[in-house]
Amino acid sequence: MSWAFLRDLLSGVNKYSTGIGRIWVAVVFIFRLLVYVAAAENIWKYEHDEFECNIKQPGCENVCFDHFFPVSHIRLWALQLILVSTPSLLVVFHVAYRENREKKHNQTLYKSPGEIDGGLLCTYLISLVLKTGFEIVFLILFYKLYNGFKIPHLVKCDVRPCPNTVDCYISKPTEKMIFLYFLVATSCLCIVLNLSELSYLLCKYSVKCYLKRYTKEHRGSASGCHKSGTISHRRAAAARPAHDSPLSLPLNEQDGQENISPLT
Repeated sequence: MSWAFLRDLLSGVNKYSTGIGRIWVAVVFIFRLLVYVAAAENIWKYEHDEFECNIKQPGCENVCFDHFFPVSHIRLWALQLILVSTPSLLVVFHVAYRENREKKHNQTLYKSPGEIDGGLLCTYLISLVLKTGFEIVFLILFYKLYNGFKIPHLVKCDVRPCPNTVDCYISKPTEKMIFLYFLVATSCLCIVLNLSELSYLLCKYSVKCYLKRYTKEHRGSASGCHKSGTISHRRAAAARPAHDSPLSLPLNEQDGQENISPLT
């Protein structure tokens, strides 16, 4: 199977991610995708041929294998990688939509089409929720299908057409169990990273909105106080008598001043 598309997808998403998002991309690419391609795929490659039961009854081995392994670990792991990485396409498509919109209108509509704000922020948060949900669902699915996160050396099968309870042996169980634990650990790490990034973005933009609203209200109240102070000052100036003007003096005082003559 070619993983070039998934590799290109993760590389494209890396441009629009936060610092925590870039760590998530590195974990998925190095500790999950490369481990899957380089090692894990070969370990489960011949798991059906190497599954042996201590009876040669036709069809018994096939039925027992299907009973204990309804879905191969490695195929379920591949499906998990694909579904976990797919929500990142939402972010890539949203950025492409912004860029095409700017080209269509032939003007700059965004400070940066890849900047996480507005509608792109909602898309990014939705992708984080979907990725976290897929991780949790697949962990539960692994646990339910295989009765825990371990691979036994021996299983006892009594499913028809087996004539009685037979012993079946799984090839390389210890090696498979180590990779299964590694799968669970990296999946849990990705869940922690997704939740951390989700919390970081929510806190960051909540604080940003609060500061923006507070600054707006503070400027509005300061502008209101300045206007009210100006109006009060104008009213006081209009109501204050002009003592320096002779017109403001009482009539008798004006007559007294006119009757006084200078000494000679």
